[in-house]
Amino acid sequence: MSPDPRSREIGLDFAREWIEFVDPADSEHVVRADLTWLNSSWTCIYGRGCHGIIQDRPNDGCCSHGAFFTDDDDVKRVKKFVKQLTPEHWQYFQKGQKSWTERDNVGDEENRLRTRTVDGACIFHNRPGFAGGDGCALHALALRVGKHPLETKPDVCWQLPIRREQEWVDRPDHTRVLVSTITEFDRRGWGDGGHDLHWWCTGSTDAHVGREPLYEGYGPELIALIGEAAYAELVRLARARLAAGMVAPHPASPTI
Repeated sequence: MSPDPRSREIGLDFAREWIEFVDPADSEHVVRADLTWLNSSWTCIYGRGCHGIIQDRPNDGCCSHGAFFTDDDDVKRVKKFVKQLTPEHWQYFQKGQKSWTERDNVGDEENRLRTRTVDGACIFHNRPGFAGGDGCALHALALRVGKHPLETKPDVCWQLPIRREQEWVDRPDHTRVLVSTITEFDRRGWGDGGHDLHWWCTGSTDAHVGREPLYEGYGPELIALIGEAAYAELVRLARARLAAGMVAPHPASPTI
């Protein structure tokens, strides 16, 4: 009997290193970045040892509950690409023609729109054995047409497991800045439901097997979240910190 994959997850509380800097392209935008996370060796292992968030459903990855949309623009963007899917590449094409969204509750928010779930997972998740290939139909579409998957998938799907929080902060001198905090979307990011996940990858040594730091592998996503100029500055600072030697490396990562 194989050991419980959750046993290889590290605890949620450990020392982290943070860097805060002003966006070179916008003096009113401050980025607060978690270098412990961004300099980690985490990488997505979907289809390469992912255990899934629900027991006995490893092939679903983190797609079991569908994807909640962030706003109307998110829905409109995805809708444009859903229209490009065909029965050849989308297993649930016929069901999706009737409806590919549904309403549900998440945390304290009620009646939020999300992608519909079918047979225990997101309607866009092609199951193993499907002739058109398994995995996200929207992700595969992006690869076929030469786009990055962040253009075709719901926001939450391409942002995970990076967590971005933004707030306007009033400073003592009465100036105001937008602070973007970039950190790890750990179990707590799921709210109360995080306790019930069968497995979550960010804190598992199983997923900290990347050959490059996270900030490099997730470059396009980070650019989309904080902008090109801010990302370039983040890269400079992250590289300098790695070169100097991390004081608080991610405990799930080996030394890169």
